[in-house]
Amino acid sequence: MNTTVKFTKLDKKAIVPSYGTPFAAGADLYALPSGDITINPNETVLIHTGVAMQIPDGFGGFIFARSGIATKRGLAPANKVGVIDSDYRGEIMVALHNHSDKMQTIASGERVAQLVIMPYIKAEFCESESLDDTKRSTGGFGSTGTK
Repeated sequence: MNTTVKFTKLDKKAIVPSYGTPFAAGADLYALPSGDITINPNETVLIHTGVAMQIPDGFGGFIFARSGIATKRGLAPANKVGVIDSDYRGEIMVALHNHSDKMQTIASGERVAQLVIMPYIKAEFCESESLDDTKRSTGGFGSTGTK
């Protein structure tokens, strides 16, 4: 399924999000080309992209780690998955966290995360005196075992 997402460059140097392959689910987000950025171990830095979007109603923009820089360099979104609501019109920024024990540098214009546009279901929450019982019931956090 394809959908159109309007965007605007807030900075003329901004790089338009792009898909690495024809079947990629995530569009790469690029650090605004305005100089390299150093991230110390266990530090989070807001990476500017210079891009704002108009995500269609009924969809959200979800920012995920890029597997290469996450596994090889320990750099991933600080909040694990960023959520961009369809009514947000500000700059898309990535809160990039350095999970490694080494200082990392984001090069000007480097791909730092990926954006997936997905539909969502808006729930109506209804208070109830009881919930249907299940076999699992209240078991959580490892209650189903490891093997």
